[in-house]
Amino acid sequence: MFFPFMFGVMFGDIGHGGILLVVALLLVKNYETLKKDPALGVLLKVRFLFLLMGICAFYCGFVYNDFMSLTFNLFGSCFKEVIL
Repeated sequence: MFFPFMFGVMFGDIGHGGILLVVALLLVKNYETLKKDPALGVLLKVRFLFLLMGICAFYCGFVYNDFMSLTFNLFGSCFKEVIL
């Protein structure tokens, strides 16, 4: 559980985390049909790890206000401009 969280802290981005989350959800949802393909064997074994990595990256990107490496100002700023 520690690795997906640290991955999310390092990789925190709403866009990239969302893509990883959608791919992992597709792997989890379509497991029964995908397990027939031997080329996807290793990828299907780590599908829940990818899911947790996507969730953590999406969440940390939301906290960082970062979408595809662009600032996504959701919460506003607490700084006020002081004119002297």
